[in-house]
Amino acid sequence: MELYNYFRSSASFRVRIALALKGLAYDYKPVHLVHAEQLAPAYAKLSPTRLVPTLVDGGHALGQSLAIIEYLDETHPQPPLLPTDAIGRARVRALAQGVACEIHPLNNLRVLRYLVHDMGVGEEAKNAWYRHWVAIGLDSIERQLAGDAATGRYCHGDTPTLADCVLVPQIFNAQRFDCPLDAVPTVMRVFDACMQLPAFIDSQPSRCPDAA
Repeated sequence: MELYNYFRSSASFRVRIALALKGLAYDYKPVHLVHAEQLAPAYAKLSPTRLVPTLVDGGHALGQSLAIIEYLDETHPQPPLLPTDAIGRARVRALAQGVACEIHPLNNLRVLRYLVHDMGVGEEAKNAWYRHWVAIGLDSIERQLAGDAATGRYCHGDTPTLADCVLVPQIFNAQRFDCPLDAVPTVMRVFDACMQLPAFIDSQPSRCPDAA
């Protein structure tokens, strides 16, 4: 397997965590988003969306981090990243999508670049935008986790799931932008539990070959 990714990309980070949890080896292929390497013809041919991550397995190129993680869960079932029951799977997917669909799209690199370069938004206003949407999104996740008995040591029960793979990178980004996190104690408790596991520690951006 080959994983085309960028060390600071939270979507890429999600897949690195999933691969590590499953103990799957892969070739790390850096794609530097700040240097616009995702727009190069060779990568655009591999990934028509020109986004990261892209996982190449058996000659097939797969995009979108949540789809990639579910593919890995189907092709390498142990350890499972989704619960065995339908309600549990729906809950884990909802938590993951609460981050991947409600927080991340508003704050990813191309959106922030558009705000600054095309709309003339200043650095302070850009950071305020970022923190605003992170605060709203994480407040929603906090209420879901704190108010449900299904929450355990991790987002769902006492083993990491898809939801944890998605939540942890978002907290890394929030910390990088100095977002206040005191109002989400359950979220941070789960984050701290995850960051005691080698799969999360070894997958973090600072451990990546292209970290700079």
